[in-house]
Amino acid sequence: MEKRAKQPRSLLVISTALCAALYAIGAYATAYIQSPWGMGQFRPAVVIPAFFATIFGPWTGGVGAAIGTLICDSAKRGALHVGSLIAAVPGNFAGFFLFGYILKKKFTWTRFILAANATLTIGNLIVAFLYVFIYQALYLGALKMSVEGLILLSLGLTIFWFITMLPFVLLVTPTLIRATSMAFPNTVDEEIRLNSLKNEMPKKAFGLALTIPGLIMLLTGLTVTFSPFGNYLSINFAKTFTPSVMELLQLLFYGSGAVLSILGLAVLGAFSFTTRSKTPNSAKN
Repeated sequence: MEKRAKQPRSLLVISTALCAALYAIGAYATAYIQSPWGMGQFRPAVVIPAFFATIFGPWTGGVGAAIGTLICDSAKRGALHVGSLIAAVPGNFAGFFLFGYILKKKFTWTRFILAANATLTIGNLIVAFLYVFIYQALYLGALKMSVEGLILLSLGLTIFWFITMLPFVLLVTPTLIRATSMAFPNTVDEEIRLNSLKNEMPKKAFGLALTIPGLIMLLTGLTVTFSPFGNYLSINFAKTFTPSVMELLQLLFYGSGAVLSILGLAVLGAFSFTTRSKTPNSAKN
């Protein structure tokens, strides 16, 4: 495989600073939209470090995301946020560094989809478990519950972040990549530029990447509502899964499941329509 040309160090420094600043602003814009547990925020701004990690590499995406999330979390509280240092900084760095590293090796849209799913899972798991176990339970001593309860809370936060971040990364980031490849061709690596512009985006893969998680969320919502599992959570972990939390969880599962499924089916429908429209032309030729 041909080695990529190195980008100037000054460009990497500037792009890292820009990534951090834009991520901090974007994350702060939704900082007060929280998860059902009152910790962890809705953050569609993850498209920013995902974009920078793709265009400028893993260090720009990872460091920019780490600094940006620390600025956002600290600005929200008016002081340096220790919880962000303990959990959000390492999780954001690991997730977006890995995202950029995977795509730096080779860029294809299919690889982009796989990288998004894998790194959002890994990064959010790191943030959730460090925040719940190290910051909330050990550092603050604020969570008085069993280890099993802490694990369930961590997994709940991971799911919340994943399902609210995935559609933005899959639908918005590719548009930013293609627009930058057209507007600033000399800045974007040749492999990324050629693959993002000349190769057609795999609509089927993008559609399935949205539809499958959507259906899983809908099934999870039905499980929580109609199976003994919901009662198990509310009875055995009453402090974590209060009645209001259970209602919000079900709303989250049904709402996100419906949105992801509709978006995915819309993309699949567009793929099917495009395929059918091309078939007659191919037959004529």
